[in-house]
Amino acid sequence: MSVPPPLFHELQSLTTEQRNPNSLNIDNASVEEILTIINNEDRGVPLAVKQELPYIAKAVEIVTSCLRNSGRLFYIGAGTSGRLGILDASECPPTFGSSPEDIQGIIAGGKEAAFRSQEGAEDIASDGADALVAAGVCAQDVVCGIAASRRTPYVVGAVTHAREIGCKTLFITCNPRSTFDLDVDVAVCVVVGPEVIMGSTRMKSGTAQKLVLNMITTASMIRLGKVYQNMMVDLQMTAEKLTQRSRRTVMTVTGLNYDEATKALKAADGHVKTALVMVLAGVSKQDALARLEKSDGFVRRALE
Repeated sequence: MSVPPPLFHELQSLTTEQRNPNSLNIDNASVEEILTIINNEDRGVPLAVKQELPYIAKAVEIVTSCLRNSGRLFYIGAGTSGRLGILDASECPPTFGSSPEDIQGIIAGGKEAAFRSQEGAEDIASDGADALVAAGVCAQDVVCGIAASRRTPYVVGAVTHAREIGCKTLFITCNPRSTFDLDVDVAVCVVVGPEVIMGSTRMKSGTAQKLVLNMITTASMIRLGKVYQNMMVDLQMTAEKLTQRSRRTVMTVTGLNYDEATKALKAADGHVKTALVMVLAGVSKQDALARLEKSDGFVRRALE
């Protein structure tokens, strides 16, 4: 009789690999019953994230400081976790006007893995370290590992390398803090419990990771002055939807009509933040830019 390898026993102990007692008969359920089971399990995800808010806040402070000082945030993961990192990173430039270099996603197996599963790519720890080297990661950057299980060799190898070269390090996992044994600056351990389908971490674990990533980048961008009230004011007018959203934002804040908002944006070279300061403070574009520079990009401070 063969002896199971260490990985077999390791998986057995992970919360994300346990059987969910609430879905034991899901294979014999109607479609509506299946959906009800999934929905009932999903409802607990935001509550699990809530328990980790103090740690997410620490992660936001690290990321904000990094970006403010010309550093970059790198997400690194495999499978679903890697794709979620790429998704969050890719959405920041159009939403917040950040540079594509500021927040980047790296996935085991390279770009092809973003569209087609490359499961074996996650098994070599040194590949994760090599990916950071290839991306030019340096000490002033932040590296955030994403792995529901915590154990993914590719991710662990990357985070270990990042730590060795002086980076601040974050880790997002869905197993308990009591079992977390990596040396990182902040670990976010969102315990969502066993998946509806045993081990399918694309489900509750993936949802939890998406919520945490949204929080980290959104809160960081707010702290960097990318939001006024609750509106995006550094968005880029790179699509018709974003162009119309920019006009609507200017109209909502200033009370201008559509044509007036269009004219204000044109005078501000399409930059919502500059247009708002120009209109609300009654100043020229040059003065608005000077005010924004002096206020570190915060519209409220620029108006004061």
